[in-house]
Amino acid sequence: MSRTSIGSSVDRVPPVVLVLSAVVSVQFGGALAATLVPQVGAPGTVALRMVISALVLWPVVRPRLRGRTASDWRIVGVYAAALALMNLSFYESLARLPIGVAVTIEFVGPLVLAAVLSRKGRDLIAVLAAAIGVVLISGALWTPWSELDLVGIVFALLAGAMWALYILAGGRTAARFAQLDGLAIALALGSVVLLPLGFATAGTTLLEPAILLKGLGIAMLSSLIAYSLELLALGRMSAGVFGVLLSLEPAVAALAGLVVLSQTLSPIQLVGMSLVVLASVTVMSRRRCAEPQDGG
Repeated sequence: MSRTSIGSSVDRVPPVVLVLSAVVSVQFGGALAATLVPQVGAPGTVALRMVISALVLWPVVRPRLRGRTASDWRIVGVYAAALALMNLSFYESLARLPIGVAVTIEFVGPLVLAAVLSRKGRDLIAVLAAAIGVVLISGALWTPWSELDLVGIVFALLAGAMWALYILAGGRTAARFAQLDGLAIALALGSVVLLPLGFATAGTTLLEPAILLKGLGIAMLSSLIAYSLELLALGRMSAGVFGVLLSLEPAVAALAGLVVLSQTLSPIQLVGMSLVVLASVTVMSRRRCAEPQDGG
């Protein structure tokens, strides 16, 4: 199948579906990554993700390098830096904080971005509802302060800031680079920086077959599938809407725990999930109502 036919097929898929599919993929990839970080550390895990992703995606996409302007390279460079730092800082925060706290702090980035970009009071209320929902789902409010780590909090905040930058840079990259060219280039650039760091911290453990197999699974779920879908969606929706939709991730994680691990959900978590879903539906329904007017 040609790149043109692939692009035409993807264009027929609503961007909301692309984002939700990416959210599900990230959750399964995150579960697998949680078993790898203790073995090779955060730098080793992120390095494997990016290198394997780049090696798989580059020959498939065959991105065009010639004829790029200096502005193109600056934009994709920022996108690559955001991509690498977002993942590295988040895994570092997971090594120091309970996952619910880390996820909640990280979500400050996209939620603040959505609020800043919003021009409607209804959107601001939706963002506030999503923020409250994320906090309730994660359980951060009742996590003992003795379990908090200031360095971990800084890493989680950095991950959130890089997530916001990733959303903005991803939108500009999608506008400048055809299909997944920008993602392939960004993964390659990130790999050049992170691979030496990964070997410096984990050594030849990165080359063990079992470790490489896990790295492949994480690369496919958390990087290739998720980022490809997100980048394609960013080219067709606003950064503010995208940021609120990403707040569905904690809800998807909670549902996955119920279905796969038979974990029960508390009433507070169910309330949080409802708030997050309501926020996303509110933002998207306003956008759908506005689109016919824009086009007519």
